[in-house]
Amino acid sequence: MNVEIFSDLVCPWCYLGRARFAAATERFAGDVTVTWRPFQLDPTAPAAAVPAAAHLADKFGGAERVAEAHERLRGLTAAEGLPYAPEDAWHVNTFDAHRVIALAGSAGVQDAVVGRLFRAQHAEGRDLGDAATLAELAAEAGLDAAAVRDLLAADEGAAELRRELDQARALGISGVPFFLFEGEWGVSGAQPTEVLEGALREVATHLAARP
Repeated sequence: MNVEIFSDLVCPWCYLGRARFAAATERFAGDVTVTWRPFQLDPTAPAAAVPAAAHLADKFGGAERVAEAHERLRGLTAAEGLPYAPEDAWHVNTFDAHRVIALAGSAGVQDAVVGRLFRAQHAEGRDLGDAATLAELAAEAGLDAAAVRDLLAADEGAAELRRELDQARALGISGVPFFLFEGEWGVSGAQPTEVLEGALREVATHLAARP
C-alpha cells in the first residue's frame, strides 16, 4: 500500500503523527510504502531562524496559551517515546529542508532523514534553515552530505518543490499531518495509532475487493 504523508517539519503534530503512523504500520500485516510530501504552514517564515516563542505567542494569543499547548504535546509525545523540547525550537522557513527531504527520497533514505530533522527541530533546538546543519543532520540519517551541500548551493529541486506545494493546496489540504492512502482516501491530523491502523486495514479491504 502506498501512503503519502503531507507534513511540515516545524509542526509538532506532524512529529507526533509520524510516530503514531509508524506504530500503526508495525501492527498492520501488509506492506506499506511511505512517501513524504511537502507542506508549509508558514511560507513567509524567515530564512534566518528566530526563537519560536515570540512567534507562537503572537499567533496563539500569548505565552500562557503557548505553554499550555506545549504541556499537552509534552504528554502526548512522551507517550510515544519522543523527546520534546519546544522551548528551544526555532521559527524558520522550511523550504530548503523540504528540498533535502526530496533528495533523500531519491536516495532511498527519506523516512530516516525526515525523522532526524523532526527530532532536531522539536527536541534539539537545531536551525533547519542553516545549510551546514541540514547537511550534517541528513548525513547522520544516511544521505551524502556533499550532495546536500551541492543541492542547497544551487536552485536544484526548487521548481519541483513549488509544484508539489501547489498540488497539496489543490488537493484541499489546509493542515498537516495529512495521510493520503493510495491517492484516494485521506486521514487528517495526528490521529491515535488505533485510528491510523484502522485506516490501513480499511483501505486494504477496499483494495482487495477490487477486480
